[in-house]
Amino acid sequence: MKRILLLSDTHGFLDPRVLPYLEHIDEIWHAGDIGNKEILNTLSTYAPVKSVWGNIDDHQVRSLVPEWLEWNTESVHVLMTHIGGRPPKFAPGIKNQLIEKKPTIFICGHSHILLVQYLPELKCLHLNPGACGKSGWHKVQTMLRFIIDETNIRNMEVIELKRLSSL
Repeated sequence: MKRILLLSDTHGFLDPRVLPYLEHIDEIWHAGDIGNKEILNTLSTYAPVKSVWGNIDDHQVRSLVPEWLEWNTESVHVLMTHIGGRPPKFAPGIKNQLIEKKPTIFICGHSHILLVQYLPELKCLHLNPGACGKSGWHKVQTMLRFIIDETNIRNMEVIELKRLSSL
């Protein structure tokens, strides 16, 4: 059993209100637009981090994490990239990747819009945790927390934080 915290679009700001949610987590997944390597360093002090870079990430972040990441947690096949679009209008090439790789979970960020949607035609759970940082147009900072137990994805929880104003 693995307890997962999924976040995205921190844009260089890790809100201190996120830190209590990192306690008792087995893996942290970050779907890009990290902002700087210090975010990854801080997250990794709590649990192993799986992350991809996003369109705002510089060469330092891109040297640490890939554009695409594919792995298994427990018996669940996961595919993650930053820009994925949303069904039925995926970003170019995404649907082909989903058909080819057949993930159980597909994760993206970028839109700052939280989405949890099962895609029956692809037998895939599409997750976008929204935006956890304070940069952008979103009104609420969001994350997802859930458990993976063998093939079972359960206890999906949306975490909302009242948005802090931008600098």
